[in-house]
Amino acid sequence: MRASLLQIAVDEDESVDSRRRRVAALVREQAGADLVVLPELWTTGAFAYEDFGREAEPLEGPTYEVMAKAAADAGVWLHAGSIPERDPDGPLYNTSLVFSPSGDLAAAYRKIHRFGFDKGEAVLMSAGREPVTVRLPGTVLGVATCYDLRFPELFRGLVDAGAETFVVPAGWPERRRAHWTLLARARAVENQAFVLACGTAGTHAGVPQAGHSIVVDPWGEVLAEAGPDEQVLTVDFDPGRVGTIREQFPALKDRVLGLRPPRRPDGGAA
Repeated sequence: MRASLLQIAVDEDESVDSRRRRVAALVREQAGADLVVLPELWTTGAFAYEDFGREAEPLEGPTYEVMAKAAADAGVWLHAGSIPERDPDGPLYNTSLVFSPSGDLAAAYRKIHRFGFDKGEAVLMSAGREPVTVRLPGTVLGVATCYDLRFPELFRGLVDAGAETFVVPAGWPERRRAHWTLLARARAVENQAFVLACGTAGTHAGVPQAGHSIVVDPWGEVLAEAGPDEQVLTVDFDPGRVGTIREQFPALKDRVLGLRPPRRPDGGAA
């Protein structure tokens, strides 16, 4: 399987419409790949909080239309990153779109773990509730977004739903780049799955981005890693390696579920 991760630079001087057209052209250039992946909130920038409401769009809005056509033109599975989605009932969501090679919407995932604690995305957007998997020829994708990477229980749930390859679009900041690489490798090793993590480049809303999109195999080996600037990272990988590693080193079979919470030192429940 060939995957191309498009590490897009979000330039505040470039309009959203111009960036959509530019990125659609980049997607079309990946004809021959099996899967193309875009970053999180590449239309606005993940830290451009003031733009979320202004640039929010319905699920089947401008980004949906442009990316569906680009996927069909290139004949690729396209994880089109995420958009600020405005639900018809009013709430905003950080929503990922996955298109089939015919341009049909295969899945939409509303980000479950919102970043920002008491500001930014955490207060401006609502949380998704449903983990999402997508079956491709040869592998099952588990879909997660950026901050989700810090929550291993989500990835365990995706494995239980059949995921063999995790796709993680992100707008990860440079100041925590070491965590980005560490967590991508950890999610790969503990779940014996491929991780395709695609970030943004450049600086937006005053926040330098980590870049360094990365592809990790189920043994934790880095197959490819981008630099800090806008780049197309293309890698060939064998999805069958997941089954081989899970059979040769069957750690997932030794999971112990339903453990009681530990007791506090004073004897009470934790």
